[in-house]
Amino acid sequence: MPKSRLRKKADYTPPPSTSTAVKISSGRSWVAPLMLVFFLVGLVWIVTYYVTSGDWPVGSWGNWNILAGFGFIAAGFGVSTQWK
Repeated sequence: MPKSRLRKKADYTPPPSTSTAVKISSGRSWVAPLMLVFFLVGLVWIVTYYVTSGDWPVGSWGNWNILAGFGFIAAGFGVSTQWK
């Protein structure tokens, strides 16, 4: 029986790249700084309350100052959900 001819396959060459790299800007450059500001304000609020024995930041609020500080921290976590 005659032997068939061997055909050599061409090596794979990828198609030329027609697209260029595109930088996607989310337009949310304000998220990280605002998140850090909320975290720091909350932390400073609570530390100030404890260091001044409740006289500062708002003396008439009493222990509600702790809740206000944690409110700022919670707002920081809320803003962080917008970060991409």
